[in-house]
Amino acid sequence: MSARFEELAWAATPLGEVSLRRRREPVTGREVHEVKLGEEFLMSSLFTVAEEELARLALARLTGTDLSVVVGGLGLGYTARAVLEDPRVRDLVVVDALEPVIAWHQQHLVPLGQELTTDGRCRLVHGDFFAMAAGGGLDPDHPGALADAVVVDIDHSPRHLLADGSAPFYRLSGTEALARLIRPGGVYALWSNDPPDESYLEILRAVFTDVTAEVVEFPNPLQDRTSTNTVYLGTVTDRETGSTLSRSPT
Repeated sequence: MSARFEELAWAATPLGEVSLRRRREPVTGREVHEVKLGEEFLMSSLFTVAEEELARLALARLTGTDLSVVVGGLGLGYTARAVLEDPRVRDLVVVDALEPVIAWHQQHLVPLGQELTTDGRCRLVHGDFFAMAAGGGLDPDHPGALADAVVVDIDHSPRHLLADGSAPFYRLSGTEALARLIRPGGVYALWSNDPPDESYLEILRAVFTDVTAEVVEFPNPLQDRTSTNTVYLGTVTDRETGSTLSRSPT
C-alpha cells in the first residue's frame, strides 16, 4: 500500500464487513481516518464539527452537575470526546453494535482511542443500541438507570438507515420507549446528515418539549462550499405534572 492510503484493520460483523482506513487527503493534505461498513462511510475525521456540536447542544440544555450520559454510536469517538469535555459529566456509556470498532479504540488504532479508553468516566459497551432502547435499559451495569442525556449518531438520518432493524426507533412507539429512559428535564439529541424532517419533528413534539432541529454548518474544502448537518433536540417533561424540569445542582 502507498503512503497515501493504508487499511489499518478489517473485520467481518453481523452487519457486514467493517474496515478502518488511514489516508492522506489530497485537497487538504490532512491525515484522515475513516470507518466504512461495506461501501458506506460511517465516520471520517475530516468532518467532525456536527458530531461534536451534537454533544455540546445536548449538554447545554442541562443544569446541575454529576451528569450521566449515553451515546449511541462510537464511530471515531468525536461525539464521546465532546461529552467528556464537559466537566459536569460523571459517567458516559457509549454503545456500539460493531465490536471491532470498540477494539480499535482499545488498541489505540484511532486518534482518540487512548483518550477515551483511559478516561475513568467512559465505558465502551458492545450492544445493539436500538434493541436496548426498546428493551428498557441503556446501561448494562445499572439496569433501570435513567440518563440525563441520550445522544445518538448511528444512522445517516431517520429516513436513511444503516439497517432496517432500527426503523421502529424513529416511530412514535420507539420514541416514547426512549423517553422513559431519560430523567425528567433530560435531553434527547440525534445527528442527521439530511435537512430537518418535518414528519420526524412531529413525532418528537408528541413526546418531548422544546423540540428543535438545529442546522450545523461547516466548511467542506472537498466541494469548496459550506455543508450542513442537522441536530434534533428534545427535552423530557415531568411525567406527573407535564412540566419541564431541570436537575437541581448537587
